[in-house]
Amino acid sequence: MTKTVSKTTSAIESSEGLPIRFDVYHPEDEKLSELPAILFLHGFKGFKDWGTFPAICRRLAETGFAVLAMNFSLNGIGKDPLEFDRLDLFARETLSQDLDDVGTVLRGIHKEEITADGEPLNANDVGILGHSRGGQTAVAAAAEYPEIKCLVTWSAVADYNARWSDKMKRDWKTKGVTEIKNGRTGQIMQVKKVVWDDARENAGRVIALNRVDELRIPALFIHSKGDEAVSHTNAQQLLDACSSSDKELILLEDTGHTFGGSHPFDDGEFPEPLQKAFVESRDWFTAYLK
Repeated sequence: MTKTVSKTTSAIESSEGLPIRFDVYHPEDEKLSELPAILFLHGFKGFKDWGTFPAICRRLAETGFAVLAMNFSLNGIGKDPLEFDRLDLFARETLSQDLDDVGTVLRGIHKEEITADGEPLNANDVGILGHSRGGQTAVAAAAEYPEIKCLVTWSAVADYNARWSDKMKRDWKTKGVTEIKNGRTGQIMQVKKVVWDDARENAGRVIALNRVDELRIPALFIHSKGDEAVSHTNAQQLLDACSSSDKELILLEDTGHTFGGSHPFDDGEFPEPLQKAFVESRDWFTAYLK
């Protein structure tokens, strides 16, 4: 039986004093401190309110979880939850800061600084779900923070240092900055050399493939064979290197990087591949987190 869900929106300061904006989706008339909590991490050029993400979080909450969807502090989204109006921040969004932001949120939950309708969340039973770059950070976070008891990744990047193109590297070496185009908005978005430097200098901490062997928690990797942005071989690499005794790889057929989800989303039925990814994830958290 599904439950009626409320959403609480707030923010907590990052280690730099910038807002980490988040939504907590939670069943009404339930004691939040007794519900397992799930952190939801968006990917590169993503944000918590993108497309199907709110519906995913709400539908997870309907089945008995408190779901916290966060924007990374440097993701480029400012006060408008749907617009990249802080490209100055996006340009220096490092994997280290993303990982630190997860730690800040976890500490906020533990210290009861993060609440929903005035109630604290469960700091002892925490799962994490990340998409794409957020999946890569979810792996690193699961290794870094012992509060995380269960992991699911969607279309995760295994080794971010393998994704930099030769052109990007030339730009960074010669100009200190490279540019990418946001295919959805048409914006030209700069990425500064500090992002590349951080991923190399802190690879032992922030790169998923370097940390997944530390995991002893249940880990589910979901990917599409038709992923046009991140090859499904990334998921196979993560599975093979993962040290957990409870691990699984699910490869979806004939779907893309977002499993058929798009922005905007009219909050109707999920495309079939996304529905399968959702059900498998929900069942994984139900089996291993509740």
